[in-house]
Amino acid sequence: MASSDRYEDVVRTRNAEKFAEFDRGKKSVWSRFHDALHSTPALVPLIVLLAACIIFGLVLGSKFFSPFALTLILQQVQIVGVLAAAQALIILTAGIDLSVGAIAVLCSVIMGQVSFRYGVPAGLAVPIGLACGTAIGAANGWLVSRLRLPPFIVTLGMWQIVLAVNYLYSANETIRAQDIETSAPFLQFLGTKFTLGGAVFTLGVVLMLLVVLVLAYVLRSTAWGRHVYAVGDDPEAAQLAGVDRHKTLMSVYMVVGFICGLAGWVMIGRFGSVSPSATTGVIGNIQAITAVVIGGISLFGGRGSIVGAFFGALIVGVFELGLRMAGADPQWTYLLIGVLIIAAVTVDQWIRKVTA
Repeated sequence: MASSDRYEDVVRTRNAEKFAEFDRGKKSVWSRFHDALHSTPALVPLIVLLAACIIFGLVLGSKFFSPFALTLILQQVQIVGVLAAAQALIILTAGIDLSVGAIAVLCSVIMGQVSFRYGVPAGLAVPIGLACGTAIGAANGWLVSRLRLPPFIVTLGMWQIVLAVNYLYSANETIRAQDIETSAPFLQFLGTKFTLGGAVFTLGVVLMLLVVLVLAYVLRSTAWGRHVYAVGDDPEAAQLAGVDRHKTLMSVYMVVGFICGLAGWVMIGRFGSVSPSATTGVIGNIQAITAVVIGGISLFGGRGSIVGAFFGALIVGVFELGLRMAGADPQWTYLLIGVLIIAAVTVDQWIRKVTA
């Protein structure tokens, strides 16, 4: 009798496997495409990016694919790309950070003022700026994780505080590029240019790529990365599984603050000067969120990739350059980016649905 029971169990198991194979085999192409998008969130922005490049290439010809155009796109998105990587980490935890742009500007101001006002060598001024960004991130993280305040409210308030501190500390003083080049050239280090295949790049672009690649690896291949996704997907289930929500959120916000400091250093290299009134402090947040949303990272948390956010930043850069080269009204850029944002959220909702 026992052998008969075991035989029936084996038969049932084999029948179940055959049924599963049959069920997978009868899936439509559309369903398989849905599954591919669900398993690889960065696929959507990659498709949009390639389509945009093809369309602008057909309209503008070979000049769109010239080394000059490639250089211009990467130069334009290097700051937004770094900020988007920071914003992506927060959104993966189902939060949002409205202060990333302001933190970046304040870190750049601290690097400049510490060097010029107090005579600190630029090689030490940069780590001081990075430490300040990390400290601000820690403050955000503590308020969100320990006091359980909404990230939107915390970072909205921190955005105002950082902007005020930025102007008060700097006395609205701009440090000119010529002065930096003469007295503290290391502050402009990430603006160093080099040529590759006829295209001119800067070390700021290299840093952006390194940030994206390192974060992509860490999120995909480490326990910390899995904890970030778990907290964003379902914090209660993550806590029951042994994930320390407080430590995870604290570490995320501190890493984000550090990356914002790097973005501030990239800003100095990009513009050459240090200005407390840099527009990144106001619109950097919106640009970063735009890149993240277009990049396929779910605003509900727990789904998406840093690479997708990078593709989102490139999409914005391609649209801006392509429309400018075509002589179109700049307002068309805002219109198309707005359409892409709504489309990206719509696609995210569709992907999240369970395939029947």
